[in-house]
Amino acid sequence: MERTLIKDLKDYIGKEVLLKGWVSEMRNLSKVKFIILYDRTGDIQSVANKTTEEASFSAIDDISKESVIELIGTVKEHPESKWGFEVVIKKVTVIAVAEIPLPVDPSEKSQTHIDKRLDYRFLDLHSKRTQSIFKVQSTILQGFRDFMYQEGALEVTLPSIIGASSEGGTDLFTIKYFEKEALLSQSCQLYKQMLACSMEKIFTVFTAWRAEKHNTVRHLNESRQFDYEEAFAGDKRVMAVLTQCVQFMIKKVLQDRKKELEFLGVDLKVPKEKYITFEEVREIMKREGIEMPAHDLSGEAEKKLGVLYPHTIVYVHEWPLEGKPFYIMPHGKNSKGFDAIWQGMEITSGGQRVHDPKLLEERLKAQGLDLAAFKDYINSFRYGAPPHAGWGLGLERFTMLMLGLDNIREAVLFPRDRDRLTP
Repeated sequence: MERTLIKDLKDYIGKEVLLKGWVSEMRNLSKVKFIILYDRTGDIQSVANKTTEEASFSAIDDISKESVIELIGTVKEHPESKWGFEVVIKKVTVIAVAEIPLPVDPSEKSQTHIDKRLDYRFLDLHSKRTQSIFKVQSTILQGFRDFMYQEGALEVTLPSIIGASSEGGTDLFTIKYFEKEALLSQSCQLYKQMLACSMEKIFTVFTAWRAEKHNTVRHLNESRQFDYEEAFAGDKRVMAVLTQCVQFMIKKVLQDRKKELEFLGVDLKVPKEKYITFEEVREIMKREGIEMPAHDLSGEAEKKLGVLYPHTIVYVHEWPLEGKPFYIMPHGKNSKGFDAIWQGMEITSGGQRVHDPKLLEERLKAQGLDLAAFKDYINSFRYGAPPHAGWGLGLERFTMLMLGLDNIREAVLFPRDRDRLTP
């Protein structure tokens, strides 16, 4: 007999089925016993009674929660249950017993601190809430790729082991690379620029590493990001692409993950867009009594923008040149760089890039960086490099903000932060 998924049981009323899954709840009323069984598609109540094989009826008493079982039974209508039907068990077979006590409770009837849940992530993933988060994230990933393919962009894969910092920062992980010292890349910036100058429109899902010793609810030391780069484009063009991309992904989540959003209690809306200069933000924050660094936004400023412009992607552009990396195109005293703020937090940094090698050398020197370390990068613009622009969008932070999660680690299957290398 072939396995039937729980989501398809409505099509098998009056028929015998084979189900396989995990036990989430059990009740023993002596002559009648109930098992709530779940698989990747949902859950269902099954009932054992006098029609159940005697050995199976007795064996149910020894089954622990989260054990893996298979059962054969008949689907029968049950209008009083929340499902509208149930499975009357004929036979139960235990595939794998879950040891008791469980270190964390996947039913979430008792609260467990996130650190302990992450220690036992393999069991925490039995939780309906945790599974809902990553089903939504899977749809975000699919939506990003679908949008980019529709845009005519080419998906590429880029190296994570590099010989010099791609953004001039010092907080990088060093590794031994045969007889040399290498770094784990904190960005694919330089490579995606090289590709845009030949293939015009490219995108990637890139794993980035940052060695900052922070312990916050919004930062990770290993993260995934959506990167996009386009030739013959400026900052305004790629901001428009970002809006369309975010709107596309959110619409897809609303369409494909209604059940998960409802379970998580998320009232998700497709965002609008608003453009505002860095200097205008500074004036707003003065009126609001919020301090800001000279060349960056503070966390409080980002939060305030989220309050002032709800359900809106706020593009803060004309960014001070001193506050952006060497590869961002100057524009007078400012730059053609921008940050995108959504739900009170930065989700994207991007802008038009420097494509002139002489200007690039000037910008590297201005930031005290060694030109020799960027020789290949600079040379790539000596042989016909068009203007180009792009951005990077953090997957985990985007997921966290979309679902209103308290900690970004909830949006990572196996997070890596300052204190965690396992599981």
